[in-house]
Amino acid sequence: MGRETLLQEYRRTRGFSEQLCQPLAIDDYQIQSITETSPPKWHLAHVSWFFETFVLNHFKPDHVPFNPDFHYLFNSYYYTIGAMHPRPRRGLLSRPTLEQVLEYRHHVDTQVEKLIGNSSDTDMEALTFRITLGLHHEQQHQELLLMDIKHNFSVNPLKPAYRDDLQPPQGEAPAVHWLEQEGGLHSIGHGGNGFAYDNETPRHSVLIYDHRLADRLVTNAEYLEFIEDGGYCNPALWLSDGWARLQQEGWRQPLYWQSGDDRWTQFTLAGERRLNPHEPVCHVSFYEADAYARWAGKRLPREEELELILAELPVAGNFVDSGLLHPAPADNAGQWYGDLWAWTASPYSPYPGFRPLAGSMGEYNGKFMSSQMVLRGGSCATSARHMRPGYRNFFYPHERWMFSGLRLAEDA
Repeated sequence: MGRETLLQEYRRTRGFSEQLCQPLAIDDYQIQSITETSPPKWHLAHVSWFFETFVLNHFKPDHVPFNPDFHYLFNSYYYTIGAMHPRPRRGLLSRPTLEQVLEYRHHVDTQVEKLIGNSSDTDMEALTFRITLGLHHEQQHQELLLMDIKHNFSVNPLKPAYRDDLQPPQGEAPAVHWLEQEGGLHSIGHGGNGFAYDNETPRHSVLIYDHRLADRLVTNAEYLEFIEDGGYCNPALWLSDGWARLQQEGWRQPLYWQSGDDRWTQFTLAGERRLNPHEPVCHVSFYEADAYARWAGKRLPREEELELILAELPVAGNFVDSGLLHPAPADNAGQWYGDLWAWTASPYSPYPGFRPLAGSMGEYNGKFMSSQMVLRGGSCATSARHMRPGYRNFFYPHERWMFSGLRLAEDA
């Protein structure tokens, strides 16, 4: 990647973060509704901290921090770098102000852009890698911004819309078609072309058995049948930890669903909408996805089964670029990329021969390979430029605030 292309990518990605925040009022930047979410103001500062810490400090030994206190306030989980402000208390940071955070972003951008223009040819390969990593990191936080804003607004009794100009998705979901997949020894993982996170490496062989995959995600109407059949009341359908979580938190439907006046509604980034039966069911935990699959007499796909399909298809679908910011009904071509991250039956664990990035950047993925599950395919809040067949997203099995859904699989 040349200097000018790198500069364009940098400006495009950094600008989109601020574009996503334009619909917010200044009061919205400070809210943190649950521990899992972060205030939008914190996201804007943290991604700038990432570039200052891993790019400017590395390539400019004489770099003077914009504010030394920001090193503590906006570190997320990099313990090898230093202490950090506790995650549950990010919403208490009324200072620095939004104006100061935006000034911080501008300061970092000015320094990084100068670095791109002035670095020696010898440094450019390493610089390009670190900036590219930072841009993909920021794209992850752009998705988190939308997820967190949605949850932050959902707890408000007024049910405000993030944007009231968002159009509801159109179309009707077709009947499910089952894709027959032949077993055998296959290769998955990053093949060395283009960017990938370290957790997507190395490429390795996996043994797969004959199976079938549904060509679209499970819909609201299908999931409603599960609810009406007592799915949330039948412990035989649930993993033990899932049943305990259901009892503890009182789950009776997906997050953001509400029933009343003989109809179902769901909260969206456009505010409350009537539940569309043709849209894929959204904001379900792994436990709910697994229970539904068991109720339906199927199972969840394994991550390697999905990767082999995704590798054969163009990266196209309902991403954040579509502007819907909500999952849409499938069409006759199937539903593989975008709309919702699909839960898999695969625990998030290292590939054979996995080696994390050297130094503090190695904390990015590897240390989370415990007690989490893999999701695949991207969502309506993911940038299309951020997606690739081998992308491994991961969340704890009880989490529901992200754009997560499910597709079914079965052994042949």
